[in-house]
Amino acid sequence: MTDESRDLLLSGYRRFREDHWPEARAQYEALAADGQKPHTLVVACSDSRADPALIFDTAPGQLFVVRNVANLVPPYEPDGLLHGVSAALEFGVKVLNVSRIMVLGHAHCGGVNAMRYGAPENCQDFVAPWVAQGAPVVRRVCEACPPEEAEQLAEEAVVRLSLDNLRTFPWIAEREAAGTLALSGVHFGIADGVLRSLRGDRFVALD
Repeated sequence: MTDESRDLLLSGYRRFREDHWPEARAQYEALAADGQKPHTLVVACSDSRADPALIFDTAPGQLFVVRNVANLVPPYEPDGLLHGVSAALEFGVKVLNVSRIMVLGHAHCGGVNAMRYGAPENCQDFVAPWVAQGAPVVRRVCEACPPEEAEQLAEEAVVRLSLDNLRTFPWIAEREAAGTLALSGVHFGIADGVLRSLRGDRFVALD
């Protein structure tokens, strides 16, 4: 940790303890004693500009957040190997019994950009194979749209891909069919702060 990042984090922690903790202490104590009961599992990008807790102005204990490059959900594949996203989904759905899963995409996504143009040369061990799973869908979208629309439509396509892959998990599909679990997709505009929700076949800005 650099001296600058250490100072920034410690300063933030001190503000948390001085400004936030006195009012929130009882809430944290209840969460510690009773456990978490989040209503929504959010699959979001790791991008530092698109923080679900800030975008939705939520309190601790309300969101179960899974973050990765380009907010991707791989298909259901219980092969005994290491699947971080799938493990979080299983815990959130089967143990925490969330009532919603939301895929949160965002503007100017570096992961989606890597699907369009290739991962950086120094990120071939993990980033390249990770984003490759979304590259065919992104490629098809970009080939069929005007160049000026390609970035946003590619980001939206990845949200749709993750939603499709969520439905390959049998215990997600069963709960959605039963009406006990809702799936939704949204896209956040970093520059304008506007959240757009997938409605039918298109994304619509929320009031």
